[in-house]
Amino acid sequence: MSLRSNDLRGRKALITGASRGIGRAIAESLASAGAEVVCTSTREGGCDATLEAIRAAGGSAKALAADVADPNALKELARAAAEGGAPNILVNNAGITRDGTFLRMGAEEFDTVISVNLRAAFLLAQALVRPMLKVDAPRMIFVGSVVGLTGNAGQANYAASKAGLLGLARSLAKEFGSRGLTANVVAPGFIETDMTAGLSDDVREAARTKIPLGRLGTPEDIADMVCFLAGDSGAYVTGQALVVDGGMTL
Repeated sequence: MSLRSNDLRGRKALITGASRGIGRAIAESLASAGAEVVCTSTREGGCDATLEAIRAAGGSAKALAADVADPNALKELARAAAEGGAPNILVNNAGITRDGTFLRMGAEEFDTVISVNLRAAFLLAQALVRPMLKVDAPRMIFVGSVVGLTGNAGQANYAASKAGLLGLARSLAKEFGSRGLTANVVAPGFIETDMTAGLSDDVREAARTKIPLGRLGTPEDIADMVCFLAGDSGAYVTGQALVVDGGMTL
């Protein structure tokens, strides 16, 4: 018996929030597997470094700018991404935080996070699901968080948005599974990104001691899981939350 490969040549991938961190690592990983990559960021030129890295490695990539909080911008993003053929792979990665204690969190802070992290993922998936059903091996992958499974003090808005992604993915998995589409959530734990780089050494060390594998995760750890789900090896995985946290939530 031979293992199926994750050769993505001939497939197109759209990744939101691909200018840095996890999104950039995902774009580079999918491109290295042979996918034609479409990267997005909120501003023109935001993905230049990602494009440069992909092209330097011999991959194919282009960039689009879109404010994912704007429904009209998402419609245009979906249209532009589908030019020349719909994406086989959609990775909804764009996300923000607006942390605060529950009693002090305003409705605007809650709505803003839900709008970017959850509503945008819903709208983009909705805009692309029909064209994606017409291509081979359609995959929708949502980058969530372990706090969407466990909750977290001071992050009611963020945790709710990430929990919502799992409900969205599972609904898509049930509604479109008969058409061959898979939908999953990758839930990162404590990952070395720009968002965590500003934390104090004490906070980082306290987090590390709670991780059985003894280290913080890297964006590449998440990208590897996304690449697995995007390829033939992940063809029979759908409606799942795949936790990549070094054992932190055990």
